[in-house]
Amino acid sequence: MTDNARARKLADRIQVVVAETLDRRIKDPRLGFVTITDARVTGDLREATVFYTVYGDDEERAASAAALESAKGVLRSEVGRQTGVRFTPTLAFVPDALPDNARTIEDLLDKARAKDAEVREVSTGKTYAGDADPYRKPDDEGYEEDGAAATGAEAAGAAGAAGRAGGDDDTDDTDGAAAK
Repeated sequence: MTDNARARKLADRIQVVVAETLDRRIKDPRLGFVTITDARVTGDLREATVFYTVYGDDEERAASAAALESAKGVLRSEVGRQTGVRFTPTLAFVPDALPDNARTIEDLLDKARAKDAEVREVSTGKTYAGDADPYRKPDDEGYEEDGAAATGAEAAGAAGAAGRAGGDDDTDDTDGAAAK
């Protein structure tokens, strides 16, 4: 088992080597505008997965995938020559799902913007069901910040606490005698 840092370095190097080789050496007419987006290597450095995107429609993507599969041997030998590892990893080309995911997210955001605009149109000129500001303020009538209700509750709580701490209840004579 190797170090993860070594696998990451090798993956980065494979990404660069494959991109440069596709640009300079591979002259397949089926190969469209291909961008190598990422490369990942397994922990034992035996297999490498290369992610790519193709600019164009589905037909161009399929043609580019076939061109990459046919150029796999040339690309693997070039990776082995430029990396200098003992065992050259096998290459697997996988179309990157990132552009499709980004397109889906953009579509969802457009739908959300349309719904927000629709709600904004419906709510124009409408009023709240209750008061505009439902919170009570000190200048409102019926609002007691330091009122009698709070003072009465505090007084009852203080009297109960004093009775428990003082020990002057007449039901238990031993406590009263011990406290004196």
